[in-house]
Formats: sequence, C-alpha cells, structure tokens
Amino acid sequence: MSEKTKIPETTFVNEFRLNTRDWLLAVAIVLAVAALTPRLWKRMEPLETGRDYRIPYQLSRDYWLYQQRLSQTDDSNKILVLGDSVVWGEYVLPDGTLSHFLNQNSGQTNQFVNVGVNGLFPLAMEGLVKYYGKTLVDKKLILHCNVLWMSSPKADLTSTREEKFNHATLVPQFSPRIPCYRADASERLGIIIERNSGFMSWINHLQNTYFEEKSVPRWTLQDDGADPPRYPNSYKNPLAQITMSLPSASKDDANRGPQSSRHKAWAQSGRGVQFEWVSPDTSIQWAAFQRLVDLLRERSNDILVVLGPFNEHMLAPESKAPYQKICSAITAWLAQKQIPHIAPEPLAGALYADASHPLTEGYDILARNLFNNGNFQKWYSAKTTKR
Repeated sequence: MSEKTKIPETTFVNEFRLNTRDWLLAVAIVLAVAALTPRLWKRMEPLETGRDYRIPYQLSRDYWLYQQRLSQTDDSNKILVLGDSVVWGEYVLPDGTLSHFLNQNSGQTNQFVNVGVNGLFPLAMEGLVKYYGKTLVDKKLILHCNVLWMSSPKADLTSTREEKFNHATLVPQFSPRIPCYRADASERLGIIIERNSGFMSWINHLQNTYFEEKSVPRWTLQDDGADPPRYPNSYKNPLAQITMSLPSASKDDANRGPQSSRHKAWAQSGRGVQFEWVSPDTSIQWAAFQRLVDLLRERSNDILVVLGPFNEHMLAPESKAPYQKICSAITAWLAQKQIPHIAPEPLAGALYADASHPLTEGYDILARNLFNNGNFQKWYSAKTTKR
C-alpha cells in the first residue's frame, strides 16, 4: 500500500451519545427503579410482628422500617402508644412494657401497640411523625410527655455548646434553630432530601439492617480495632449480607429484663439531684411537643396525653418547685386545648431504674393505675364510637 493510500491512525473512542429521546428514556428508567424498588422490597422482605413487637434497639434509626410498622396498624381497634424510650421500654423486655400491661388490663392480646422508639425526644418525635408517620391519621393514640427533656439546657438542646444527640436527622434542619446542632449546610440538605425520598430512606434501611449503619464502602473498610488493624469485611461479598431477614427483639436480652444487671432500682444518694429546669416559655422541646400535638389533631387523631411518670424521689428539694411549675404549665395548656390527659401519681422509688424509666413492676402498676383512672376510662370507652 502506497503512502498516499495509507489509512491514518486514529484514537479509538468507545462512546455512546444520547440524543434527547434517549436521555428522557434513561431518566424515566432511573425514576421508575427508584420508585418501584422500595415498594417491591416490602413484599420481598416481610416484616413479621407478633405480640408485644417493638422496633429492635439496633434499628432505632431505621425510619423506613418504622413506616412499614405503622402501615400494619390500620385496624380501627388498635390503640397506638407513642413516645420515647419510656414507652419503648429501656430496661425491660417486650413483655414488660407499658403497652404489654395495658393489653393485659384490657383483656386483649394486641390492642395497644408499642410504636415508641428508643432515644426519641419531642423534637425528633415531631420529625418522625411529620416525615415518616404520614399514616397516623384518624387513629386512637396515647402520647407520652416526658418532662426529662426540659431538665437542663443540654437535654432541651438549647445549650450553646455543640452536642451530639440521637436522631439528629429527624430534628428541624434550619428552622427553628437548634443552638447545639452544628451540622454543615450540605449535610442538612442531604437529610432533607432523604426525608422526602422513599428510595433514599430505603437505602438507609439497608445500611441499618445489614451493614451496621454504614454505607457499603465504609462497611468494607471497617477495621476490627486490633493493633495492627485487620479488615474482616474487605473480602466479603456485600450482596451476601442482605439476608432478607429482619432482626427481632431478643427474649434473652442481656441488657434488659428482670435477669439483666441493668434492671435494678436507682440508687438514692445524698440529698437528691439538682436539675437545671428550662422554662416552658423558652424550651424548644416543649414547643416541639405542642406542634406535635397540633399536627396529630390536624390529622383527626384521638389523643390521650400521659404526663410522666417522672421519678420525683430523685429531686433535690430546690428542684421540686420548678418541676411542679412545669407540670402545671403543661397540664394547663392541655386543658386549654381540651386534650384528654392524665398525670399519674409517681411510682414508689424502688420501681424506677433512673429519672424516668420504670422497671417491669413499675409498668405493671402504671398500666393498672391508668385503667382505674376515670379520664382514661372515658377516653378508652369511646373507641367504638370514634369512626
């Protein structure tokens, strides 16, 4: 071949150019996958709940799973019990919670449903209901109000010092402002996107359930803490981790229940604890609880608020008057709003594990006291005429 007819060398480029129609088709496929995958996953990964079911401790931040749990409570006979770790049952087994003993007093197996989440507080509970509890409409619902979250600026999240706290992805990201919350703008925007994307919530579910609350790259590179470190997950197949089997609450939990070393009465020492109570007028936790009540009522829910039981035996003398003032302000607001509410008498000191969590016997007594309360019976007996 002569030089004149020689084919010039060219760089090979493996490219595929999309026209407008191709781009629209690609976007449609991606959107369809993102919309359909979480829905199909519900059928592939069944959530089996039985008597006394509660969201497992290790999945407390799996809000996609929480949505699925709420979707199973459409029965008009169900009464949901919503709250923080006091409702969930920090020191007790599933059959030692408030909802369990309410069922026992009602003579029914699963009428009262534990929809509490460990580690919640009013600001987080508001976000949980607002973004992940949209099926909480026209329900019969007991809402727990825990004054512990107003016991100090740190608990109220009004401290100006940066604090790390549970369920940060549920709190308001921009307004109202939380003084101790210092996430940057990109992190806050990412949280907002996840709240409004079923697909991103599903991704979070996979990470929580199968990858120890980590992304797949972080899980793969996780070391075992030894020196020198080893990386046990580096050669594992991530897909093999997805077993399609959800963990359930253990009946032999070493950290909970009467056989646990944690299940013991609080130890009284000295003259009691001095709390730095935050006034309801300035408390962002109380403001969040008020918004939560209004939101639930806007959705036509029939609410009964239970205030406490707080361990008043733990209070130092000078902390009692501010505590009682806060309780009076809360009950006055509930009365003004015509919201059924009960402020049970405090339990015996030996029935508390700490400032707000009862032990198993304490929940048993609390449930009986509620059932014997006239306001409770009036609210409870109206269940058959609600709809």
